Amino acid sequence: MIRLLLIVILNALISNVVLNQFLGICSFLGVSRQIKASASLGGAVIFVMTIASAVASALYSLVLHPLGLDFMKMIVFILVIAALVQIVEMFLKKKSPSVYKALGIYLPLITTNCAVLGIAIDNIDKFGYNFIESVFSGFGTALGYTIAIVLLAGIRSRVDEESIPRPVRGAPVVMLAAALMSIAFMGFSELQPAIETVLKGVGQ
Repeated sequence: MIRLLLIVILNALISNVVLNQFLGICSFLGVSRQIKASASLGGAVIFVMTIASAVASALYSLVLHPLGLDFMKMIVFILVIAALVQIVEMFLKKKSPSVYKALGIYLPLITTNCAVLGIAIDNIDKFGYNFIESVFSGFGTALGYTIAIVLLAGIRSRVDEESIPRPVRGAPVVMLAAALMSIAFMGFSELQPAIETVLKGVGQ
């Protein structure tokens, strides 16, 4: 249990998918105008990435690798992610039309979000056939994405653009805020050696 918790912390804070690996930047910058929409997208990414990590790990270990179809993993994973996104999209469209409208094109774009696909593939390389660790890695990564996008939305909601010089209004100030967040999250990297040491010491 300690090992799984450390995997979540490592992926959420230290190797943050947005602020450290710079994946999923498009939706990170595009949806972070409102806290509610950002939290909703974060929830959708948590669902899709966690389930996708589980299904991708199971398919790879039980079907693709035994049959020698490793080369098809990217196509199969995209299909899995697309199906999960459709489920989320139908749920939000029915239960929360306002959130569905606020997310706009960024919701279906989760299908090709490099963060979601990248982590599904990366989990295979890191954890191989370890299903549980792949799931927790996916959850931790998605949690880190949610933390980052909600924090940026909170910052943007407090920024008074009228008090900002005109040349840096809009996208420039958002990029500056994201850069400062990335620098702040670099502070968590000091914990990485200790966590990796513990992970090596804790049983698989």
